[in-house]
Amino acid sequence: MTTIKQPHSFHIPVMGLAYTIDSPIKVAQFGIDSVISIVDDELIEKMHAFYSEKFQFPYKEISRKISDYRAERITAYLNTVDKIVKQKYDAFCTELVNSKNALSNFVDMLPTVSDLKKGLQFYASSPFDQTNEIRSFLAKHFRPGAIDVNIMTKVDKANYSDSNALPSCYNDAHAALRGFAHSKLESAVVLSAGMNPSLYNYLAEFPDFFPDKTGKLKKKVILKVSDFRSALIQSKFLAKKGIWVSEYRIESGLNCGGHAFATNGLLLGPIMEEFKQRKQELISPAHELWVKELEQKQAFIPKEPLEVKITVQGGVGTAEEHQFLLDYYKTDSVGWGSPFLLVPEATTTDAATRKLLIEAGENDFYKSEISPLGVPFNTVRGTTNECIKNNRVQQNKAGSSCPKKLLALHNEYDEKGICTASRKYQKRKLFELEQYRDTITETEYRQKQDTIVAKSCLCVGLANPAYIENNIHIKGEEQGVVICPGPNMAYFNREVSLFDMVRHIYGYTSVLQNSYRPNMFIKELQLYVSYLKEHLLLESETSEKQMKKWMTFKDNLLSGIDYYSKLFTDNNCFEVQRDEILNSLDLYKTELEDIAI
Repeated sequence: MTTIKQPHSFHIPVMGLAYTIDSPIKVAQFGIDSVISIVDDELIEKMHAFYSEKFQFPYKEISRKISDYRAERITAYLNTVDKIVKQKYDAFCTELVNSKNALSNFVDMLPTVSDLKKGLQFYASSPFDQTNEIRSFLAKHFRPGAIDVNIMTKVDKANYSDSNALPSCYNDAHAALRGFAHSKLESAVVLSAGMNPSLYNYLAEFPDFFPDKTGKLKKKVILKVSDFRSALIQSKFLAKKGIWVSEYRIESGLNCGGHAFATNGLLLGPIMEEFKQRKQELISPAHELWVKELEQKQAFIPKEPLEVKITVQGGVGTAEEHQFLLDYYKTDSVGWGSPFLLVPEATTTDAATRKLLIEAGENDFYKSEISPLGVPFNTVRGTTNECIKNNRVQQNKAGSSCPKKLLALHNEYDEKGICTASRKYQKRKLFELEQYRDTITETEYRQKQDTIVAKSCLCVGLANPAYIENNIHIKGEEQGVVICPGPNMAYFNREVSLFDMVRHIYGYTSVLQNSYRPNMFIKELQLYVSYLKEHLLLESETSEKQMKKWMTFKDNLLSGIDYYSKLFTDNNCFEVQRDEILNSLDLYKTELEDIAI
């Protein structure tokens, strides 16, 4: 079985609900992989209608009155995206065949080590017509980028018919998985935000996740993980169900966009080193369990373990960092997220929000408490959502009308679930707080009040950019836009073409200004040291268990600093920044050693 190698060494990870909702339509014809969030079926239905009209495809609305509307909406949109991508890919290949200018531009977008680049360079420099040869070469060596999808496993709210709970297969994440599984796509589902045993069991109900008679997986599984132990546990669990993990996507705990799931002080470099050294330990045990389960299911068993990729993302900003992750850690691809928010040809960001990102400084990007999930959420100051939310608070109308209820996962007041960003929840909490006003200080009262009203309606705020950018009518209460860039966004401050951003990734040019930008590993270390100090300040009384937790956190950071000191001293990497990096490591080591727990 021959597999066409992916022409690029980067991918565009999922961003929010809207920011990559149609990225494959924009970039897949160039061989670039990207990921669609399939959380919000309402947004997906609107985008299906929008693109059906744009490409003159037949469209029939899938109403909420249909029993399985959520899954059916997702399936229909993904099939439409697949159809458009294939259409645009065919058109692009025809353009490459007929236009030397288009062929030369595409060659200029490919990495220097690419076999595809070398082959196309020959045709681009040839003075004679070789139309059929070029077409044949493209067919053998070039494919469109993957249309992967993302499911946050814990966003799996149960649903009801009247007051009766529906079976778990109608839970939000379960229905999203079914929508993907029933689609025509041959791609992967990225499972993020931790393990959901029920959802993982559900994977085994769909034949596309098992090898066909040629050993091929039509649908693959990618696990987004933050450490080796988590990857090992989840891979074995899935293998026992007959599900093979085709890729482990390692993401920095804090130097990333969206929700920031901090590790216990483990830094990205040491984490990647463990994956590099122990990759076979990840594959062999899972393969044994997988084969046993396939035997029991009397399914086809490939002669060799299937391919396993290791990819990484979080805070990458230069070609040097990109290449280091590929070369030293032997990764298969590097994720570039936040910088693409300034590339309209690749993502869907409304003009006002792009302007906000361009003008924002380093101190404007921060970990907020706006997520109803109760997890720190990376964002930027000055969003329209922040302004609207604060105005409501001042008018004693805190909270959202909560039209979508995707994050209605809190069961304190309602067994069906309630969102902590909803008006219903915040009104109740503020009323309860008022009863204790005379027993606490004004400072304590304001702190508790701020904690309650901090939550934002992510369901609407993260979807709105697609509506605004595509002139789609927004129904209901005004919520503005929520955006979730990582801290790395601070160093990108102008709108960029897709051509220039890709060439920046490969080191042909730079879209960064000459202003200071710390190395990605140092930036992550700084974020973790700040995280430790912030949490220690917040905890007025520390139990023995908590002390042990923070000591481990601190020890892991110090161990990570020692790892980096040796790494950057012994290897010919980051030569221009090396002295600065080593000095920063020494400074953070001293700062950590001075922290008393």
